[in-house]
Amino acid sequence: MPVNEPEKKKHVPEGLWTKCPSCQHILYKQELAKNLHVCSKCGEHLRMSARDRVAQLVEEGTFVELAADLAPRDPLGFSDTATYSQRLKESRKKTGLKDAAIAGEGRMGPHRTALCVLDFAFMGGSMGSVVGEKVALAAEHALKEKLPLLVVSASGGARMQEGIISLMQMAKTSAALSRLGQARLPFISVITDPTTGGVTASFAMLGDVIVAEPKALVAFAGPRVIEQTIRQTLPQGFQQSEFLLKHGMVDMVVHRKELKNTLVRIFGFLMKARSKKTSAA
Repeated sequence: MPVNEPEKKKHVPEGLWTKCPSCQHILYKQELAKNLHVCSKCGEHLRMSARDRVAQLVEEGTFVELAADLAPRDPLGFSDTATYSQRLKESRKKTGLKDAAIAGEGRMGPHRTALCVLDFAFMGGSMGSVVGEKVALAAEHALKEKLPLLVVSASGGARMQEGIISLMQMAKTSAALSRLGQARLPFISVITDPTTGGVTASFAMLGDVIVAEPKALVAFAGPRVIEQTIRQTLPQGFQQSEFLLKHGMVDMVVHRKELKNTLVRIFGFLMKARSKKTSAA
């Protein structure tokens, strides 16, 4: 009697599934992408890449990138458990980006818009010389072309591997946005999870309108650091976008599926108001 051969296992490619960090529901990555990286079970907003974010917000075929080849150097020769150069190389391989931000111009609805989008997957979206330069370039492009500006933040803060050069970007980006404000050109800041440190302390909180995604962590120092420092338990939901909305730190919390339409309406209103003020002057 022939012996039955063991049944061959079907090969299932890796990387097809992911788990929601909130409800632990298993999600098919293709379906998750179609749902704008929002969990279909609990509504948790998962992190998006910068390129996915641009594709979500900008009309197809209209995005033109600025300073695409801009890349950081290692002025300090920084090294901890790995050298800064090694970390940059790993992040470039992981994300396909030169650094943690994409800047450019695209059309949102009827509006030509300058924008800069940060990518948390590249060294935690940390702000070094290139991220600061790209935010400033986007603001300068908006000023030159008389466009509104959108910046989407997702960052752990200043990049320690660049030391004081990183901290200088806080002043640099703030100055660029001040010039934009003097020209009465609108700037909308979109805050996603997480936005912390030097990014929160500079351009992320300088928007004419500040929009946050649901349950986004928005802070200078994280909750664990604060609790350890003051030795007190923080309120429920402290530093989440809904808490900040309640206390007047952000203007609105918007679901990702409604984000583009909301931004288009706000830009329409602000640009119309600017046009009236300019003609009156």
